[in-house]
Amino acid sequence: MTRNPAIRAIAVLDDELRGGLYEFIRQARRPVTREEAAASAGISRKLAAFHLDKLVEVGLLRTHSEPVDGIRKVGRAPKVYEPGAEDIRVVIPARRHDALAGILLDAVLSEGEGESAGQAAVRIAGEQGEQVGAAHRDRDRPGRLGTERALTMAVSMLAEHGFEPSRETTTRVRLRNCPFRPLTAKAPHLVCGINQAFLAGFLTGLEATTVSAVLAPSPGHCCVELRPAADAADA
Repeated sequence: MTRNPAIRAIAVLDDELRGGLYEFIRQARRPVTREEAAASAGISRKLAAFHLDKLVEVGLLRTHSEPVDGIRKVGRAPKVYEPGAEDIRVVIPARRHDALAGILLDAVLSEGEGESAGQAAVRIAGEQGEQVGAAHRDRDRPGRLGTERALTMAVSMLAEHGFEPSRETTTRVRLRNCPFRPLTAKAPHLVCGINQAFLAGFLTGLEATTVSAVLAPSPGHCCVELRPAADAADA
């Protein structure tokens, strides 16, 4: 199983020397050479390079080559390091408040005539889900999808988005985590509607016509369940 990138980053920082190098580069507010990093930690340039590249591997730092004042070298410009562009956050279980905020913001900006903010949010969620589903289909090119294959592809996406899918049977997937908690408790009908619309849109984009996303609230789980379309129609 692939480890969560944020957890990998935290594991790399658990080394005291790497943590010190990372903190030094963050505080420098400018690109830092290997020589400068090594001097700050009192270690060799070679050892500093090893630890700096480990920080690059997990996204905590980024690196490139550029001329540096005061350092004259023949040939290529020295390699420099600076903080990575992305925030690193670890939340267990996964939370996607940024995704929910993006949907709500887009809803406010695109609210149609006669459409409430809640209706716009559900519409936007469906559109975004459809885009994700279409992207997965373009990438994997699965051809015509039966129920089990569609659910297998859905489980992969759901895991990436923090829903913690559980394949309870070959034709049913229950979601053990809602990435939008604890905000769900403030507006359950809205957030559950957004979840259902996103997942229904995903199935549409995936062209998984034999599977439906249905509201099926259950304590300790997400409010949406994936079922065969025939079962959903009978529910």
